[in-house]
Amino acid sequence: MSLVGKVSDLIRGRYAPSPTGALHLGNLRTALLAWLFARCQGGRFVLRVEDLDRPRVRPGATASMLADLRWLGLDWDEGPDVGGPYAPYTQSERQELYATYLLRLQEAGLVYPCYCSRAEIARIASAPHGSEGPRYPGTCRTLSERQRRQHEDAGRRPSLRFRVPDERVVAFDDLLAGPHSQQVQQAVGDFILRRSDGIFAYQFAVVVDDGLMGITQVVRGSDLLASTARQILLFEALGFPVPTFAHVPLWLDSTGQRLSKREQSAGLDPLRAGGATPEQIVGQLAASCGLAEPGEVLSATRLAERYHDSGCDIMRKRLANRHP
Repeated sequence: MSLVGKVSDLIRGRYAPSPTGALHLGNLRTALLAWLFARCQGGRFVLRVEDLDRPRVRPGATASMLADLRWLGLDWDEGPDVGGPYAPYTQSERQELYATYLLRLQEAGLVYPCYCSRAEIARIASAPHGSEGPRYPGTCRTLSERQRRQHEDAGRRPSLRFRVPDERVVAFDDLLAGPHSQQVQQAVGDFILRRSDGIFAYQFAVVVDDGLMGITQVVRGSDLLASTARQILLFEALGFPVPTFAHVPLWLDSTGQRLSKREQSAGLDPLRAGGATPEQIVGQLAASCGLAEPGEVLSATRLAERYHDSGCDIMRKRLANRHP
């Protein structure tokens, strides 16, 4: 339990890393900010491990991530190692839940099978390419049962797509990035809920998890800002309250590129080996986004105390000013 403030059930934040490698400083800064947003408002903090894409999971990565977060002084009220009322907190153990909620969408007529490969979609001349690849043009949206059987007989395994409303514009006010809107059908088209290999898609699983775990506040990297409108559609379709969103700026390297888990030098191990303390690292992370002075040394708890209650508005303004 956090030492900062009185825990309130009104605010429920979370951090949900993927065990595909060691956490780099950008991941750790996002974790610190997600923790701060919850703790400075006296809220509860949930840790969830997003390990759905099993082929990319690295052995030992989950234990390493949790150890790094604890070493920095970040704590959580619910998680895979401490349990909680919404367990399990590891996605690979929540498959039956995803199947149940996928069935609800299917029964509502909001899901259809798609037999298109990525290469086929990319070859369609009318499909414009955005930051996440080509927009899905709806090729399989109106397939007849005969056409579906032909694909099945040819050995094709379908993905399952969400039927996006044609004219709906999703608007939301991000706590840091400001007002945003997206006509999802024009931007990405009908999107995948379950891949053809049976793996549930991030967009779907994260909404089911946040909805069932009562998450009211999502703080994450700005690279996921473009996913928000799709997720809002799913929150609404599944009958879950839509949380607030705060997309924090990414940590960029000296060339202006976002950090990668492939860059092992960006993690904690070399810093610890060099004698760095948790307070020094927390100070560095906080200073990098304007929440502490350069060179300041302080614990995560001390940082949360600084921005507790009314100071949380100051924290949001400082972070928003650094948003591109």
